[in-house]
Amino acid sequence: MVDKLDAALRFNSEALNLRARRQEIIATNIAHADTPNYKARDIDFKATLAQAVANGRQSSVAMATTSNRHIAGQATTQGVSEADLMYRTPSQSSIDGNTVEMDAERVNFADNAMHYEANLSILGAKIKSLLAAAQ
Repeated sequence: MVDKLDAALRFNSEALNLRARRQEIIATNIAHADTPNYKARDIDFKATLAQAVANGRQSSVAMATTSNRHIAGQATTQGVSEADLMYRTPSQSSIDGNTVEMDAERVNFADNAMHYEANLSILGAKIKSLLAAAQ
């Protein structure tokens, strides 16, 4: 039963994590708009999401314990590795070598935020339907 719930919610969980990470990447690009030789980066969201869902995409991290009476275990983190980041090809190159195009970054930022909100709404609806079914 828990496996089915996990599978049902994994896609949305992974999508939200990747959307949040992509938002950070785009924000970094915007912050470096005036940095000479900065190369704008992004992820292939669709391919990275498919890979994350297929793999479970969890790497374990040792949890910190401050007492020997704590329960030992592994925490999990999910994210985008450096290998998943790609450089963007600018439509118009800059004299200083910077590849950030502010108009494109703003559009990507707004689009990603809109998709993040949509994923939250869908996940909320799924959880409500699961709670209604459990009652």
